[in-house]
Amino acid sequence: MLTSKQRAELKALANPLEPSFQIGKGGVNDAQAAQIDDYLRVHELIKIRVLENSLLTAREAAEDIAERIGAEVVQCIGSKAVLFKRNKKEPKIRVKGL
Repeated sequence: MLTSKQRAELKALANPLEPSFQIGKGGVNDAQAAQIDDYLRVHELIKIRVLENSLLTAREAAEDIAERIGAEVVQCIGSKAVLFKRNKKEPKIRVKGL
């Protein structure tokens, strides 16, 4: 579980990021979750975008993905969400307390 200070640091790091994945009308499937997990293994922080035609909100999609792959939801604003998953072997992002 992230503290508010850790969450704030991660939000600042995610601000310049462009969304790497889009969630569409079909919602989140296993293949997409696996791709996001692979991406997080390398980058640790990701921004996703939920399209307008999706049946899910950004919060619902982010929580679904986070639950499937063991990530943390950092932030959800509008149609975008930020997820974080620490790489235990080779951490790239240094956040106090992690």
